[in-house]
Amino acid sequence: MPDWFEATGPIRVEGGIRARTRRGTIGSTWWSRRFIDILERVCDKGRLSRGRAYARQGQVLSIDLSPGEVRAAVQGSRREPYAVVIRIEAYDERRWAVIEESIAEQAVHRAKLLAGEMPPEIEELFAALGIDLFPRDLDMDCSCPDWGFPCKHLSAVLYLLAESFDDDPFLVLAWRGRTREQLLGSLAEDAPRLEVRDVPFADRLADFYAPGATAHRPERRPAAAAPDLLLRVFPPPADLARTLTPAYRRLAGS
Repeated sequence: MPDWFEATGPIRVEGGIRARTRRGTIGSTWWSRRFIDILERVCDKGRLSRGRAYARQGQVLSIDLSPGEVRAAVQGSRREPYAVVIRIEAYDERRWAVIEESIAEQAVHRAKLLAGEMPPEIEELFAALGIDLFPRDLDMDCSCPDWGFPCKHLSAVLYLLAESFDDDPFLVLAWRGRTREQLLGSLAEDAPRLEVRDVPFADRLADFYAPGATAHRPERRPAAAAPDLLLRVFPPPADLARTLTPAYRRLAGS
């Protein structure tokens, strides 16, 4: 169906969300490109192209992401913005407990996530559990009269959503039902802890003030530093060094 209802073009808006990339593909990281690849494989290329134009013009007014749902407002040619809803399955607590346990068992995955990175192997980890990280199917609605799927308003939101994944990869997981704070808090709790046996203070009185001593290790005094170490670290003028070096050595010997 032709876009006859927007033949005059969309109403331009100020302060809309504008895509950073002005030409070419949208999405720069592996996780955002993975999302875009899925869209471009299942959606009409012409409508996606018009959606990219909308995203670059700043026609999307707002995007709100919550577990299992994205809601957005897109300004078209009509006075009232169109309402867009995109839904996926959000995983429940039982399933996320299994996911977090699997991540915690992989030290490298856990370390990267705790450092704010999204390891590429995490998609395989999800697949091994029989679940999807990225959605295969999207339940999408737009209040516009265009019956095409997806319409340019939906496409614009999808592309901007991919760019938001560039900025924060944890939004991919938040859409599935786990915020960054929840996931990292769980992984931090699952991290192995160093156990140190507590020794009563009364048992430490004999060596409490001895440098380098512990309840299980006899006193170990540090090795003596070279007497002229300070002069090596902060060298004085050459004529002064010839005078100070012997003096420092005599002082250390005494």
